[in-house]
Amino acid sequence: MSQAFTPVASVPVDPSTARVHEEGWQSWSPSGSYALDTTPYRPTNDNWATVCYRPGRSVPPGTFQGEGLLALDPGDGSPVRLWAAPDPAGAVPSIRLTVRDGRAEISADGPVTGSSHPGPDGIQGALAAWADALALPAPRPAPTVWCSWYEYFTAVTEDDIHENLRAMDTLDLPVDVVQIDDGYQSALGDWLTLSGRFRSRAALADAIRGRGRRAGIWTAPFLVAPHSELAARHPEWLVHDADGAPLHAGHNWNHDLYVLDTTHPEARAYLSEVFTTLRAEGYDYFKTDFLYAGALDGARHSGADALSAYRDGIALIREAIGPDAYLLGCGAPVLPSIGLFDAMRVSADTAPHRRPEAGDYSQPGQDAAEFTGEGRQWQHRRLWTNDPDCLLARPAVETRERWAAHVEATGGLMASSDRLLSLDEWGAATTRRLLSSGGAA
Repeated sequence: MSQAFTPVASVPVDPSTARVHEEGWQSWSPSGSYALDTTPYRPTNDNWATVCYRPGRSVPPGTFQGEGLLALDPGDGSPVRLWAAPDPAGAVPSIRLTVRDGRAEISADGPVTGSSHPGPDGIQGALAAWADALALPAPRPAPTVWCSWYEYFTAVTEDDIHENLRAMDTLDLPVDVVQIDDGYQSALGDWLTLSGRFRSRAALADAIRGRGRRAGIWTAPFLVAPHSELAARHPEWLVHDADGAPLHAGHNWNHDLYVLDTTHPEARAYLSEVFTTLRAEGYDYFKTDFLYAGALDGARHSGADALSAYRDGIALIREAIGPDAYLLGCGAPVLPSIGLFDAMRVSADTAPHRRPEAGDYSQPGQDAAEFTGEGRQWQHRRLWTNDPDCLLARPAVETRERWAAHVEATGGLMASSDRLLSLDEWGAATTRRLLSSGGAA
C-alpha cells in the first residue's frame, strides 16, 4: 500500500517552457515528457489501470507522477533536476510534481535521491546520466527476429510457422530467430500442453534450426487462466488476495487472470520444469510477457513482498534457460527489472492502426508505441537493448512508412511480424533493410 506523500523539493520554473518526464510503472505504462499545461496520459478504465499501469497508485488531477523516477527541466536555463528511487530493486516510490505560484513542488511516498544535470541534452541526457551511473554491463547484441503475433494473433498454427520459415529463404531475409507467440499452448499456465493447432513443439524447433535459424517462444510465466489445468489441480499455487480468493490480475483473452505464486516450492519446481523443457527442446530465445502480474501485491506462500518475489521469479527463469539464452521482458515493471533482461519492451504494443483504443496510451496503437518508445530511448544500451516492438510492413498496415521510420530510429531489437508472403515490394525491401541493420543506432 502507498504511504503518505511528503515534500521533497521546491523548484522555481518557467511554466511556459518547463517540461516534466514521468517514468511509468511497466512496459506499457505511458512514459515521456510533458509541458506543464498538458494533461498526462492516464488509464481510461479500471481493468487497464491494473493490467497496464501501477495498481493502487491513482494520480490526482493536475499532478504529474513518476514511478521511481521523475525528471524536471525548469525551462529557465537551470540544470535538469531528477529524483529517483535509491534502490529500485527493493522499493519504488511514487514521485509527484504539482505547480503552484511558479514553483514545482515535488513529493514522494518513500525515500528518493535528487540530482542536478547541467548537460546540453535536456531530460533525455539527465535520464541517460542516471542510467550510466548504475554502471551495468553493456547488453549483448540482439538477434533479429520474426514473430507470429501481429499477423496471426492467438489463431497461429504450426503450418503458419512453416510457411513463414520457407518465405524467409525465398525473400532472403536475415532472420536469426523464429519466435512462436501466443496460441501454441492450451491455456495460460499450461505451457507444456499444446493447443490443437500445433503437433510438436520439439519437432518445430528442430525444423527452425534445420534451416539455420534459432527457435524462440512466448510465455506469460506469471499468469494462470481460471480454466487451466493448473488452476484446477493446484489452486494452492496461486497468489491470493486478503480474502483468500485467487488474486485478480485483470481481464484479457475474454477471461480473468490469476497469478502464479513463484514462492511456492511446487509452483517454483513447475516453472523451472517449463523453461528447462523448452530449452531442452531447442528454444533459446524467450519472450516473457505480462510480467507485471508477478509484481502485484498479494498473499504469497513465503510471505515475500511483491518485488522480491518478482525478481526471484525472473532469476528462476534465467537459471532454467541458462546464461546463453536470450531473455526479453514485456509488460514488465521497469525499474525493478534492472539487471535481469537482455532486452525490454519499452512501450505499449504497436498495431496495424495508429490510434490506441479510447485514447488510452497504454493500449495497442502506433501513436502510443511511438510516444513511450521515444520517451524511454535513454534506456537503450544502458539498462538493456530496447525493444520498440515489431516492424509491420504489409500493405494493410496504416501509416506503415512512419512506423518503420520509428522502429529504425530506435536502433533497438529488430523484429518483423507480418505474413511474409503478403509483403509487397516496399514491405519486403524495408523488412530486409531493417533486419540487415540489426539495430545499428
